[in-house]
Amino acid sequence: MNHTNFTNTVKRVVELALDDLLTPGGLAQLRAVFDDPTAFRAPQTPEQVTQAAAGEFARLAELLRRYGADPQQAAHFLIRLLFCLFAEDIDLLPRGLFTHLVKQTQRRPGAFAGQIRQLFQAMSTGGWFGAEEIRNFDGRLFDDDSVLELDSDSLDTVARVCDLDWSSIEPSVFGTLFERSLDPAKRSQLGAHYTSKQDILLIVEPVLMAPLRRRWAEVREQAVDLARRRDEAQSTRTRAWRNRHQELTSLLLGFAGELAQVQVLDAACGSGNFLYVALKQLLDLEKEVITLAGDLAVGRFFPSVNPEQLHGIEVNEYAHELAQATIWIGYIQWLHDNGFGVPPEPVLKPLETIRQMDAILTYDAAGQPVEPTWPASDVIIGNPPFLGGGKIRSELGEAYTEALFGLYGDRIPNFSDLVCYWFEKARAMIEAGQVKRAGLLATNSIRGGANRRVLERIKETGDIFWAQSDRDWILDGAAVNISMVGFDNGEDPSRQLDGRPVKRINPDLTSAVDVTEAKRLVENQGISFMGASPKAPFDIEDDVAQTMLSALPNPNRRPNSDVIRPVVSGIDLVGRPRNKWTIDFALMPLENAAQYEVPFEYVKEHVHPIRSKNRRAAYAKRWWQYAEARPGMRAALEAKSRFIATPEVSKHRIFAWVPSEVLCNQQTLVFARDDDYFFGMLHSKLHELWALRQGTSLEDRPRYTPTTTFETFPFPWPPGQEPVDDPRVQAIAQAARELVEKRDRWLNPEGATEKELKKRTLTNLYNQRPTWLDLAHRKLDEAVLDAYGWPHGLTDEEILERLLVLNLARAGKG
Repeated sequence: MNHTNFTNTVKRVVELALDDLLTPGGLAQLRAVFDDPTAFRAPQTPEQVTQAAAGEFARLAELLRRYGADPQQAAHFLIRLLFCLFAEDIDLLPRGLFTHLVKQTQRRPGAFAGQIRQLFQAMSTGGWFGAEEIRNFDGRLFDDDSVLELDSDSLDTVARVCDLDWSSIEPSVFGTLFERSLDPAKRSQLGAHYTSKQDILLIVEPVLMAPLRRRWAEVREQAVDLARRRDEAQSTRTRAWRNRHQELTSLLLGFAGELAQVQVLDAACGSGNFLYVALKQLLDLEKEVITLAGDLAVGRFFPSVNPEQLHGIEVNEYAHELAQATIWIGYIQWLHDNGFGVPPEPVLKPLETIRQMDAILTYDAAGQPVEPTWPASDVIIGNPPFLGGGKIRSELGEAYTEALFGLYGDRIPNFSDLVCYWFEKARAMIEAGQVKRAGLLATNSIRGGANRRVLERIKETGDIFWAQSDRDWILDGAAVNISMVGFDNGEDPSRQLDGRPVKRINPDLTSAVDVTEAKRLVENQGISFMGASPKAPFDIEDDVAQTMLSALPNPNRRPNSDVIRPVVSGIDLVGRPRNKWTIDFALMPLENAAQYEVPFEYVKEHVHPIRSKNRRAAYAKRWWQYAEARPGMRAALEAKSRFIATPEVSKHRIFAWVPSEVLCNQQTLVFARDDDYFFGMLHSKLHELWALRQGTSLEDRPRYTPTTTFETFPFPWPPGQEPVDDPRVQAIAQAARELVEKRDRWLNPEGATEKELKKRTLTNLYNQRPTWLDLAHRKLDEAVLDAYGWPHGLTDEEILERLLVLNLARAGKG
């Protein structure tokens, strides 16, 4: 009998009887055992088997829903079926019993329902099913004998899945895939990428396992030394031998006991994949202890690590039930694969430690919002929900959002990403001594803006000992960039960032200059603004705008050009202009705006129905105006013929000149300066480095903000106090003019066709970064460094360090 155990493949068993060796095929298989063992490698990986099984169960779930079955009852029933399939392939049920039942009743749905009811009853309490004795499973999965009727099509599907090797399913992805199969809301994600075991290990290893492995290394060294000293006295069997043997036994069993006491919490556990991986790693480590105990003549023992060490919180009812099934299947599979048999009866025990509840908000008896209590644990790990702060109100509702903000408002800035609430609760439990370590995932925007406050609080009461600052990730099939953060009370002496040892990890998940210490400078205020935000369809196409501009005179004798103006967003700044227009009544009262007859009636027809229903009273009341008209920006730009703008989110930090008649919308940042010197400062490498370090990002595109990014940046001279005639100021201005002129000539070369012009965008230019552009920027950067009085050869970190020193000095003077 040949058992295969190739990495990441389904296990196979090939039996060769003596008579088989008399056949050419049998003899060839025997030769392959020695000459070509890879011939026995199974073509499928455990993940592929799991995906195939999930796809079939998705079809079953769809059929049951089509026949009117309650979705949750259908999910519970199908989880029972899949456990039966797993149980028979791993010999918890008599081999082939469930498959035989299905095949015999495949064309008789009524008979199948009757038989499966009897089987569930036997599994509930233990007993007999025909001539077969059935173990007691229970664990609430088989707490009654209820079944759902399956028709012939459904039974055909069940018959197909019986042929899969259920002993080889991969628990680390099992729950996620089956949750997508059973939950109607997640069916569209079935073919999407899932978080793999390797992904999960990235955070489980450093946060949960690293200190345990360090401790095991010490114990193992002590054990080997004790065994050596014990064996030196073995011939005499003296008291010293017995004492050392007992000490060795106590050491190894004691460490195994320590592992069995480790409590792990995932407060957004989903279908249990993080918890399963944690359990498997603990079991693997205990197996090392058991193996060493056997090697050192202490004797092997049954693993004491068990599923009841795992704690989970999950609000989704499908995921909550699957999490328990995932953990038990993974545990039983591990025992089977590692030669430890099966757990004692009842095989399944209710996992009271996996709770279905909201993890961050609940209500007391009086209906007041309160924080839910998380179970005390040694380690918190997990992948809390990725929901941007701007989507919280629309996704979670007005009442929930206001309750959340009221409950955490003094600790977490409103409209921080939802994941910040999990970070804060974990931090608070560590501070209170209820948890030792935590490791959580978030989008990489946690490094900046309002989100970063939660990491600053972690640093105030403890420390970050491990982090991955920016890593590609797939969430529900979509590409995102995430950060992983491991933190504790400051006890861990090591610090590791992006796979390398460092002396410290800053709240922005960098290790060198901590620019998060920078202060907002009063001297920079009133210059940078977010573009105006309409919150309704004020924008119009060119033909509509031209019609309005050529309309007959208004009652106030003013032209419509007062309120019809070109509009640009971030995409216009770095791409080809889209020739968009907008109706902008600025801060006009209703009676004044109505004088512009045609534009006003357009807004009344297209904007009023939307804005009048806005939940913010101020937006609804001033429906004819932009929701955020930015009066400060308008006042600052009033006397200027041009201004500087940059996209809020962009791959490259590009700045451009915009004529004063153009309105920039909310996807842009506006700077109320019209001089080349200031343009050059903003477009310099020094400002770009600062902006990248201080800002957040959307996926892999950096975000610029007026506050943390601009108002903290220390210019060579405070804005407005530049010595205009200084040669250094003039050198920056000249370099900036040359950069813009060269860019403009590249963007609009003489004789270019319309097709060629479409490709000539600032984004494409900076993607290519030709030598002439690089040299133009180098000239600008050197002029800026001269203005600061700094040498040209500074590294990026040295530049940031000097800028931080200058910022703090300026802030101190303020």
